[in-house]
Amino acid sequence: MATQERPLRADAERSIRTILEAAEKVLAVNPTASLEQIAETAGVARTTIHRRFANRQALVDAMVRNVLDQLDAVIESAHPETAPPLVALHQVTAEVLRVKLGWPFAMTESFAPGSKWAQGQHLLVTRCLALLARAQSAGLLAADADLPWTCQVYYALIGEAAHNTTATDPHELATKVIDTLLHGAGPRS
Repeated sequence: MATQERPLRADAERSIRTILEAAEKVLAVNPTASLEQIAETAGVARTTIHRRFANRQALVDAMVRNVLDQLDAVIESAHPETAPPLVALHQVTAEVLRVKLGWPFAMTESFAPGSKWAQGQHLLVTRCLALLARAQSAGLLAADADLPWTCQVYYALIGEAAHNTTATDPHELATKVIDTLLHGAGPRS
């Protein structure tokens, strides 16, 4: 008989969330930072981190899992299968940017070449392609647009938007991403 993990108490969940957020803050600036530096930023004892995470890699894995869970949730909340494609595309883009801006280290880790998170990334790409196909069917994209290429361009635009130093509002950035994706930089007809 398999044993189920007990749900964490609220204070334990808060402690883990605090550690994950501190780890993101520290590792985004210094990817080689120690667990001690993370503990100091989190305001917890190093032993608290070791009690929750077996080692540094386990902590990084928890950060990536957290980001992938957030991405799944924000994509789901945009209703990409049922909402009007342009609305869903904007909502997904804004929320993905919010996650990307808030968790740059974990996002980079989740997309690292050869990452053990490739299956999770593949599911995200599959959902992106489905949404782009709906946008294509609605006439937002050319009927002959290469959707895998369009998805790569879309991801690149999101990546560039996340590095934008003049705007930080996810909805403003999403508008720029979608406008560039759908209309490019050429003159409007």
